[in-house]
Amino acid sequence: QVHRLRSVDNLFVVVQELQDFPFKENKEDALKDLEDLAKKLPWTDPLKVWELNNSLKKKKAKRKKLHLQSTASKEKLNDDGEEEGADQKVTSKQEDSAQDAAGGEPASRQDIEKTPGEEEEDDNEQSDAKDGLQKGSGSETKAGEGKTGEGEAKVLKFRVTCNRAGEKHSFTSNEAARDFGGAVQEHFQWKADMTNFDVEVLLNIHNNEVVVGIALTEESLHRRNITHFGPTTLRSTLAYGMLRLCDPQPTDIIVDPMCGTGAIPIEGATEWPSCYHIAGDNNPQAVKRAANNICSLLKKNENKESSTSLGIPLDIIQWDICNLPLRTGSVDVIVTDMPFGKRIGSKKKNWDLYPACLMEMGRICTPGTGRAVLLTQDKKCFAKALSRLGHIWRRAQTVWVNVGGLHAAVYLLKRTWERAEEKRPFW
Repeated sequence: QVHRLRSVDNLFVVVQELQDFPFKENKEDALKDLEDLAKKLPWTDPLKVWELNNSLKKKKAKRKKLHLQSTASKEKLNDDGEEEGADQKVTSKQEDSAQDAAGGEPASRQDIEKTPGEEEEDDNEQSDAKDGLQKGSGSETKAGEGKTGEGEAKVLKFRVTCNRAGEKHSFTSNEAARDFGGAVQEHFQWKADMTNFDVEVLLNIHNNEVVVGIALTEESLHRRNITHFGPTTLRSTLAYGMLRLCDPQPTDIIVDPMCGTGAIPIEGATEWPSCYHIAGDNNPQAVKRAANNICSLLKKNENKESSTSLGIPLDIIQWDICNLPLRTGSVDVIVTDMPFGKRIGSKKKNWDLYPACLMEMGRICTPGTGRAVLLTQDKKCFAKALSRLGHIWRRAQTVWVNVGGLHAAVYLLKRTWERAEEKRPFW
């Protein structure tokens, strides 16, 4: 269930959190304290969680492999099916952590609509996994012992990743990771491997606070929907947060007039399938990428459930943001990532673009009930454009976000009852 959270990038289990760690001023002493810390930490329970996480991933991969082989054998030659299954096994390790996230709604819907029998079976499977871990039976890798259930010795590979913030430390992140990692290696007799590791230990140091954790995701969960990236592709996790902010209701028509590679509408169609999503952009290349992303999502859904896919309530169109081919007052929600004026467009162009966009969005949005959630880093220009169009849009909330290191803002706007002009004046 935790892996199905939509606004989370990475997951890890906390080994220990230390609020006021007494860092010494001398580098050698400070690093020695970190080494000693590694030996004193309560590793047992967090490693059980890590093992359980792995056992569930392996079961899922196995089920997926069997399902792929059965569908492949129906449609293709037998050797083809085997090939596909084998391929699945290789990629499952990278994809499993974000697998539920990738399919989104269908996966969670399956869970909700399970018959009581199925539910019981799934619970048994989870408790089996737990029993297996506690008894040390099954083919799970026991993290503490570094052996597999089949009796062959398998030393776990690990790496330590240190994230450090604060100016008072006498050591660098690499030095902390190296010395802490050395102590972990000594403690468990694991093998250090920076690229092909089984366990990733996280050492987060922020001023005097130290948090040690074990990673449960191999790559960020935000990579769930997008296969064709553009220069400013938005993270799926941020797209989900923006959509949540406007509280979509069933049958709402949701438009992203500057969709780029389609991160927002794809996330929307996956998570809110009872709404109708329209995406558009003026750049033919962006429209093409978004269409490819939609195709990959449909393929993924197809593999997930059966050879027939239900499709998703989403259409993509190439259009001009200042002259949208939509009827006045016909849209319930507008969610978009506006050009920051850095990689796409320019700050100078934004002074004309923003007021024109807000005016056209006001025209197509339903008076009184319509709402818009807009992301931009060009806050000065946006504030000016909004003040000019205060009769159409009322600002309800501002959420500050970090977009790749840029300090940006997400604005929730409510549409007033004022009728928008059909003719757009020149600014």
